[in-house]
Amino acid sequence: MPLSLPLVCHPASPCGALRGIEVELTRLGGRRGARRLALRYVANGNLRALEAPFHVTHKDRADELWRHTCFEAFVRIGDSVDYFEFNFAPDGQWNAYHFEDYRTGMTREAAVDPPGIGSYIRDVPLAPQHKAGLEAAGVDPFDRFDTPFFMLTATADLERTRLPIDQPWHVGLSAIIEERNGTRSYWALRHPPGEPDFHHPDCFQLELPPARPA
Repeated sequence: MPLSLPLVCHPASPCGALRGIEVELTRLGGRRGARRLALRYVANGNLRALEAPFHVTHKDRADELWRHTCFEAFVRIGDSVDYFEFNFAPDGQWNAYHFEDYRTGMTREAAVDPPGIGSYIRDVPLAPQHKAGLEAAGVDPFDRFDTPFFMLTATADLERTRLPIDQPWHVGLSAIIEERNGTRSYWALRHPPGEPDFHHPDCFQLELPPARPA
């Protein structure tokens, strides 16, 4: 079952466009799933006010995606100080980094696969017959999300790193939202005191239990 988690907007960067952002996270099971996190970011509000594409047009790896609308995930294993950062842009660009410690020793992480970013937008609620047809076909109509909303799906895939799965995984989830008026807001599961800082240990708010016994 996916975990549904709300992101909190940093008080120093209010967002006039969005009512909220929710993230659904699933740790994929099976032989190749324990090191893979399926993510679904859902932003609802005035989508026309956002400075962001709503369709995937790129699949390449790119740096500094955080300068514009970007959805992120951070992963730290057990008591280690090193961690990983994933960036997912609405146009399909992505990146993954490894840090040796807090904001130090950053390198591009090579042992990851492209996340296969997908997007979906809904401007108006579904008609009852359309909803019934989707449900009959076994398709989730997403009526639990307030309309209008934008959804981005991606997978943080660390399978090739062979990271330990007999320890808890500490996860941070976040987003940068750019509006057409030039303002940017910063969203996370939890914010540390002071300025927005997704790398801060306080932001690794979600703890996933070990996928197998030690």
